[in-house]
Amino acid sequence: MGSRYPGRRTAALLLGLLAATLAPLTPATAAADPVRTMAGTGPYDAEYVTTIRLRDHTIYRPVDLPDNETLPVVAWGNGACRADGTWFENILTEFASHGFLVIANGRPGGTGRTDPEMLTEAVDWAIQENGRLFSEYRGRIDTGNIAVMGQSCGGLETYEVADDPRITTTVLWNSGLLSDADNHLLDDLHAPIAYFAGGPSDIAYENALDDWERIPSDLPAFMGNLDVGHFGTFAEPNGGEYGRVGTAWLKWQLKGDAQAGQEFVGDDCGLCSTEWDVRQRNLS
Repeated sequence: MGSRYPGRRTAALLLGLLAATLAPLTPATAAADPVRTMAGTGPYDAEYVTTIRLRDHTIYRPVDLPDNETLPVVAWGNGACRADGTWFENILTEFASHGFLVIANGRPGGTGRTDPEMLTEAVDWAIQENGRLFSEYRGRIDTGNIAVMGQSCGGLETYEVADDPRITTTVLWNSGLLSDADNHLLDDLHAPIAYFAGGPSDIAYENALDDWERIPSDLPAFMGNLDVGHFGTFAEPNGGEYGRVGTAWLKWQLKGDAQAGQEFVGDDCGLCSTEWDVRQRNLS
């Protein structure tokens, strides 16, 4: 794959990233003020907000921060590296409704491009807010459980910061390295990783498969392919099947939910007998 056809891999995924730029998944909003979405299937009504302390991001959270649990952190990079924090609103709201603090690159309805450092900024902000005097998040964030994830170009941003020792799990959606010259990033992976892609019709499918073969052999890893193409089910209510499966992965990895983990582990895993094409490595 990558070693034989590096030019083809690069050109194909660049075309996919361009398509992502031209085909929005959800209607963008120009509003920069906090907006309640009141959506998601989890136990919490969820909303997104902005803050002057993290100007270039959009924060998805339970409307009422829970008193009985702290919120693990999910830093999100958008497809096309697009600086619109509400482009993937459906799935990010779904995650937040299950008790996660999700921080997306870009302001609501924002324009321009993002960079990998914005994911690190999101993690830094969450840790600072958890300890900051008078912060509404003080003592309410689980800073020991942090996921970094992104779709397409946002997945490439995720790779760039995946060596951060604070990261608990790394997740790639419809994404894979563009060039074999970047394969060194795979050597730095240290946390359990999941790849969720859209099957052979996904422009990033071959890239993800190539990465799968190159990640450290002892790394806990899961790959699930659902035949939905490069744009997945993000535009469906609550993120569709991607939202359901992504939530299960986060519950397992960041909250220690063993029942959620059954979706991914073993020959009889929950996804194994469905339309998902599943690969597993070092999972228990």
